[in-house]
Amino acid sequence: MADERRTAREIVHEHLERGDGVGWFEPFYAAADGNAAAIPWAVAGPRRELVKWAHEQSAGGGGQSALVIGCGLGDDAEFLAELGYRVIAFDVSQTAIDWCKRRFPDSPVDYQVADMFAPPVEWLVAFDLTVEDYIVQALPPEMRMDAVTASAAFVAPGGLLLAIGRGIEDGAERSGPPWPLTMAELALFEQAGLERQSFHRDFDSAIAPQFRYRAVYRRDGAGQ
Repeated sequence: MADERRTAREIVHEHLERGDGVGWFEPFYAAADGNAAAIPWAVAGPRRELVKWAHEQSAGGGGQSALVIGCGLGDDAEFLAELGYRVIAFDVSQTAIDWCKRRFPDSPVDYQVADMFAPPVEWLVAFDLTVEDYIVQALPPEMRMDAVTASAAFVAPGGLLLAIGRGIEDGAERSGPPWPLTMAELALFEQAGLERQSFHRDFDSAIAPQFRYRAVYRRDGAGQ
């Protein structure tokens, strides 16, 4: 496991050193060679913050559309499909998408390879629910505004963006990847045209001074 993690870090830093903040995902998944334990952000099942939000809201999809950005191994997407959403889930990594399809061969989720910075035009301003789960923080800070803007661009009028990740207070030191979002960076979602509906933070001594956050944003204009 230590060797696998070392290889993964080397892949990431090799790409970052040449200014490629996105290209490392495919070789990263490929290097895992089907071993989910080699993917640090992979969890057994959907992200707990997503599950908690769904339970608190008694969220049922009711046939609404949902998009999962950077879906990884597919657990969040499958959870949303079970709730009744019509789910498209994408990742920039072909290996990750192939992995999802092997894990869930009979899934109703539409798994696709796509780049959040150059998505199919029909996805823009199109989804009732968009889930950004630990994705923006995986990209270098210099890409933050672009990543937030790209995430917000999928939200339909009246739709929601659920953003989940790690945060850190403004001015605190951070290193990555991943790079936790500062409070000022979290405010970029509002600058991107969304209104913050709720914000929850969970302090954990194991990751201090960082905290886990779950934020919900809405695009105005239902019925437009």
